[in-house]
Amino acid sequence: MLHKINAKTIAPIGLGCMSLSHAYGTPPDRKTGGELLHQALDLGYNHLDTARIYGQGANEALIGETLAGRRDAFFLASKCGIIIEGQVRRIDCRPDTIVKALETSLSLLKTDHIDLYYLHRLDAQVPIEDSVGALARAVEQGKIGAIGLSEMSASTIQRAAKIHPIAAVQTEYSMWTRNPEIAVLEACKALNITFVAFSPLSRGAFSDSLNNPSLLPTDDLRLGLPRFQADAWPHNHIAIVALRKLATSIGLTTAQLALAWVLSQGDHVVAIPGTANPIHLAENIAQQDMRLSSAALETIQSILDAHPVRGHRYASAMQRAIDTEEFA
Repeated sequence: MLHKINAKTIAPIGLGCMSLSHAYGTPPDRKTGGELLHQALDLGYNHLDTARIYGQGANEALIGETLAGRRDAFFLASKCGIIIEGQVRRIDCRPDTIVKALETSLSLLKTDHIDLYYLHRLDAQVPIEDSVGALARAVEQGKIGAIGLSEMSASTIQRAAKIHPIAAVQTEYSMWTRNPEIAVLEACKALNITFVAFSPLSRGAFSDSLNNPSLLPTDDLRLGLPRFQADAWPHNHIAIVALRKLATSIGLTTAQLALAWVLSQGDHVVAIPGTANPIHLAENIAQQDMRLSSAALETIQSILDAHPVRGHRYASAMQRAIDTEEFA
């Protein structure tokens, strides 16, 4: 099913570009990353998602330098609000900071407008109304097409929407991360907001290629995430193996099964899996119109019920920066 954000049509599967510059071990060089971006457009991806924090501007620069000549071929989303200074990471969504961040993003992306611009996290020191107000002025100026929120609760979304229509809410959502089901999915549906699921493959757990996290590069983000630790992974891997068997039985890869599951959770839901692997890039979009049968959905739920995920999705320090509702 095709979706519209601010009158622009996007496919149900977009591309999260983070791994081309950030987080999952050593990223590809700029030439290889650029080739993958062109391949993505050629395969039919028309929604690219980036952020200032990804490579501290390197990801936006990669997209700008690589795709400036194809700017009309894709819907561009970026984010502001998380700032890294040395070893210090902080959230800053003050209006003046947003204005400066947007100008830098436009320059790096080599464009005069960003289709969708998110607040990457809630700034507890700044009323959401003030932050959204700054973005609303950017909409009026034509610098951004629509406003998005990332990792925010239903109550925050509702407050923000009173200031300006919110086009999209982006939050982690997968078979392992079900927090949006508490309230955010329904809030988005009620407000006609597109829900954008990031990490729909549970940070590669459902990629068919990750069997032993201890073998990941030392700079891989997942080594610091509880679900990939030695006290949790063996238990979590049992569910992965069962889901792989189910996927094979219906002619899908585990990644395709995971994506189909996410898209089955509502007509307002899209997904943005990330990858730096050309094979996975093609795999992720190949079955984007696939719809799972009720029997397959029931089997998935039975597997998840029998082997519930062990471990939080973030370490405690990172978790404190998340506004999204948590299960008891």
